[in-house]
Amino acid sequence: MNYNTLGDTDLEVTDLCLGTMTWGTKNTEAEGHAQIDRALAHGLNFIDTAEMYPVIPVLAENVGRTEEIVGSWFAKTGKRNDWVLATKITGANGGFCRDGAPISSGEIAKAVEGSLRRLQTDVIDLYQLHWPNRGSYCFRQNWDYDPSDQVKQDTVAHMEDVLGELQRQVAAGKIRHIGLSNESAWGVAKWLEVAERIGAPRMVSIQNEYSLLHRLFDTDLAEVTANEHVGLLAYSPLAFGMLTGKYRGGTVPEGTRGADTDGGMHGRMTPRAVGAMDAYEDIARKHGLNYTQMALAWCRQRPFMTSAIFGATSLEQLDEILPATELTLSDEVLAEISAAHRQHAMPY
Repeated sequence: MNYNTLGDTDLEVTDLCLGTMTWGTKNTEAEGHAQIDRALAHGLNFIDTAEMYPVIPVLAENVGRTEEIVGSWFAKTGKRNDWVLATKITGANGGFCRDGAPISSGEIAKAVEGSLRRLQTDVIDLYQLHWPNRGSYCFRQNWDYDPSDQVKQDTVAHMEDVLGELQRQVAAGKIRHIGLSNESAWGVAKWLEVAERIGAPRMVSIQNEYSLLHRLFDTDLAEVTANEHVGLLAYSPLAFGMLTGKYRGGTVPEGTRGADTDGGMHGRMTPRAVGAMDAYEDIARKHGLNYTQMALAWCRQRPFMTSAIFGATSLEQLDEILPATELTLSDEVLAEISAAHRQHAMPY
């Protein structure tokens, strides 16, 4: 099992992280608990959730249920300290959380109390902003992204307000560290700049989508995070299951997550993506590798990676994923992956 330091903190986290976003819709409480048990037995120590989970679909009656499932496991087992616990406050696009209110000092105070109650814990190790109030190019919005209507002084004032409340929450012992999600290079740099100026806690991580099929992080964000010690927590490292082989050739089997999203994978399943995922699967087959494990091992070996957050909807899937913690890809495999990336860059 490999561990990485979370930003510039004293926390060491495993380079694979147990994701939970389907617990409460696609997974029952018992199934969620079984996954925590299995992952812990394998050596994982990092778990990620959010106040808006579960998703697929997002429903008002389900908001917060995933945190409740994690919390009931803590209460049942007494093993809260075995995990580095990460959760998130949802912003204006979160639908049903706090009536869709944007992130602010007042909303943070409410959201932290709600998460602590549902998680049945006294402290959250990593508290993340799910996405920026000003908007984001994540979730396939990069194709039409236009930040020209942003007002810099409003953004800075918002950051000062939020960081002030996060500082109070840290001082109160309710959260230990803070992080970002779905942020840009400029956003990360500005959060760090404002924190330094007002003496607030630094952002120690950024949770953005990253996989063989989605490599927007490779340039400017990689440079910012390397120089500023802000580690990447990659979500969707298996591209919603597209890097497992089950969708080869663009087929969408019944009962899969793809079928739950009308086969489109929330905009991921494009003709170019089909070619890319098949090319990477061919590399895995050529070298006798499990495709899922290869995709995760590649993420683990990226120089800016702190932890890759995976999700599973069954123990069988989890058992296929966990051996990736021990897999190191050869230089030959990495070279072939790089060549395939040049042929299939930005497929969605």
